[in-house]
Amino acid sequence: MRSIEPWVEDPVRTFLAESAARVVLLMTSAGQVVAQHGFTRSMDVMSAAALGAGIVASTEEIGRVLGDSGLGSQAHQGRRQGIVLAPFMTPLGRWIALVVYGPETSLGLVQLFLDRMVTDLRVAAPEPQLARPVLAEDFERDLNASLRALFGR
Repeated sequence: MRSIEPWVEDPVRTFLAESAARVVLLMTSAGQVVAQHGFTRSMDVMSAAALGAGIVASTEEIGRVLGDSGLGSQAHQGRRQGIVLAPFMTPLGRWIALVVYGPETSLGLVQLFLDRMVTDLRVAAPEPQLARPVLAEDFERDLNASLRALFGR
């Protein structure tokens, strides 16, 4: 498993063990990957994240046009595997889970354990940090400190 946020690893590992899912991808609603398990090439990850975020956004927009804001989570079943796309809120904003599962599990089990993972992620999420305003006098000092650190001077 790869992740840019260490606090997501335990909930994702638990989800994978309980659901028997093959692949899981956590991303922001903009398609930025937060955690992944089961992808073999980085291009697959970027394509899946972009497509998943686009599908969720398109589905929600269709729901808005039709007057139904409840369209969100969706499942698609193929002959050999199925996928679930599920948007959810965290203290750090809106995220999307993309899960691929095979015949060794079921959609119901994946959804059950996905709900549990979302709850665990909400509990484990750190409090959002308030951005401090950028002041002109701080900017030059911070830039110079970063350049010194980068170039070792």
